[in-house]
Amino acid sequence: MPSPRIAPPAAAAPARTAAPRWAVRAAHLIALIVLPSALWRIALVLGYPAGYTDAGFVPFDTPGSKLWMLMLSVVTELAALLALGLVRPWGEVLPRRLPLVGGRRVHPMAAVVPAAAGAVALTAIWGAMPLWWTFPHEDMTRLGHHLVGIMYQPLVLWGPLLGALTVSYYRRRRASTAG
Repeated sequence: MPSPRIAPPAAAAPARTAAPRWAVRAAHLIALIVLPSALWRIALVLGYPAGYTDAGFVPFDTPGSKLWMLMLSVVTELAALLALGLVRPWGEVLPRRLPLVGGRRVHPMAAVVPAAAGAVALTAIWGAMPLWWTFPHEDMTRLGHHLVGIMYQPLVLWGPLLGALTVSYYRRRRASTAG
C-alpha cells in the first residue's frame, strides 16, 4: 500500500509576537490622554467659555476658526489612535480590505521612524505644559485655569509613552524577523 503524500509545508510568515500587556495598556492610555483637551476645545466651539473670564473669552468670529478647532480635536485623537498600530496586528500586516496594499507586511522602519519622530516632537511640544500651569492667566478664572491644567496636563505623557511603545514595537519586530 503506497503511503499518502504529505504536502511540504508552505513558507510561513514570521510568527507574530504579541505585544506586552503594559504596551497594550499604554496604547489605549494614549487615546484617553488626548480626549480631555479635545473635549475642552469642542466646548469652546459650542460657545461655552470653558474657564475663560467674560473678557477673556473671545468667541470664534474669524472664518473657519470653529472648523479649525474641531479638526484639531479630531486630528489629535486620530493621531493618538495610531499608537494602537504599535500593539495590534494591523501595525504588522495591513488589513486585506485596504485597496492596493492590503495583506502586505509593514516594514518595521515604516512604523518606527514616524513613531519615534512623533514621540520626540510630542515630548518637546508638551514638555513645557507643567510650567504653563504654574503661572496665573488673567483671561481665565481661577477654577478655569485649574480645569484647563487638568485637561491638558496628561498630554505631557503622550510623547514618552509613544517612545516606549516605539521601542517595544521595534524590539518585538526585530526579534520576529531575525529568526
